Amino acid sequence: MQNNKTRHIVVAITGASGSAYGLRLIRELLQAGVRISLILSSAGRQVLNHEAGLDWAEDIKEQRRQVQEHFASIAIDCLAINDFWSGAASGSAAPDAMVVIPCSMGTAGRIAAGLSNNLLERAADVILKERRLLVLVPRETPLNTIHLENLLRLSRAGAVVLPAMPGFYHGPENMADLVNFVVGKVLDQLGFAHELFTRWGEEHH
Repeated sequence: MQNNKTRHIVVAITGASGSAYGLRLIRELLQAGVRISLILSSAGRQVLNHEAGLDWAEDIKEQRRQVQEHFASIAIDCLAINDFWSGAASGSAAPDAMVVIPCSMGTAGRIAAGLSNNLLERAADVILKERRLLVLVPRETPLNTIHLENLLRLSRAGAVVLPAMPGFYHGPENMADLVNFVVGKVLDQLGFAHELFTRWGEEHH
């Protein structure tokens, strides 16, 4: 495993409900010493405002200030959704991994189609073509046939499809426990140790 302090991970938050998952993941990665590039879709900013009361600006300089202040860290940068000059848009400067959390079905469909109409979609395309780790955390229910086919296509292309489906065997007592379960599963895929939930059988040892 690479040294955590050298790892660069792109975290994208889209307009699906479940912004708490993205915020919790960012905190865990920052604590692990990871360098984060954050991409917010327009709908993602709206949902963050509605669900978390975070009215982060569209202007990237102001957004960067707000985000760094919120997380009390300069290890997180913000990338403009249409900034194709970003290193994340090129395989020669591709990050180590990318997580779209939560991932809307529209975003999943556009990534599956290889459209690359914005930096989020292009960055995901780069991760796939460079054979690096792309984790998608869809939060939608029920799923129609188009959703399922797009997710299958992404899985076949190498992405990890990790739905926001919290378990209950660890005895969650509040909403934070449910969020932690999903975020812990993402950290497992990224290769980071954590104690966000009790694993199956651990209580018996």
